[in-house]
Amino acid sequence: MDNTLPRTFRQLEATESFTFACHPGVPCFTECCRELDLALTPYDVLRLKNGLGMLSGRFLEQYVIIEHDPQTVFPVCYLTMVDDGRASCVFVRPDGCSVYADRPSACRAYPVGRGAARQPDGTISEQFVLVREPHCQGFAEPRAQTAPQYLADQGLDDYFRHNDPVTRLLQHPGIRDFRPDRRQLDQYILALYNLDMFRQEMADGRIALARPLTPAELQGLAGDDEQLLLLAIRWLMQEFFAEET
Repeated sequence: MDNTLPRTFRQLEATESFTFACHPGVPCFTECCRELDLALTPYDVLRLKNGLGMLSGRFLEQYVIIEHDPQTVFPVCYLTMVDDGRASCVFVRPDGCSVYADRPSACRAYPVGRGAARQPDGTISEQFVLVREPHCQGFAEPRAQTAPQYLADQGLDDYFRHNDPVTRLLQHPGIRDFRPDRRQLDQYILALYNLDMFRQEMADGRIALARPLTPAELQGLAGDDEQLLLLAIRWLMQEFFAEET
């Protein structure tokens, strides 16, 4: 066991089975939706703002707290919590999650954690951990599965498909020496989290790319947010590391 992990975490092999299920019949239902720091990935915001029928700028204003720790390279976007004495998720209701179809990846994955590392050949390697918190009684449920099976059942394939490309940026070889200025920090939030504004900036000619757009990238400009997110990553790679592909 990795002694650097928190006490409630343990490493989980991809082929190792564990028993767990969460549903309204579990006594602790929605307890994991309280007293948490829920970091949102770019694809989380994309799904939530579209599911709620909101523009990304409005979603950020209403539901997101952006924090920048001097010890980290880029800001982190956290979902706001309700000031109810329990720091409950803004979307939790007595009968469960009100945005369940578009719930964030961390909510989908719980109690499994997944680490993604980009290899030199561009492939992604995975590592898993299992989180066993004292309040969670889902482990008493008899359903057995491996981590990959559980994550697939929770609909995470689409999330990984669109979040893993961000590792090109976050795990770039030059990231250790990269110290973004205020403008670059704003570019990071604009491109990855404020997609509707990013699209408008491109349409108005205020964002330039070093090579022509592909047909898929043109679809992103025309309204496909998933393609636009990939285009946004490409633009940041160009701006931060002078990479055009």
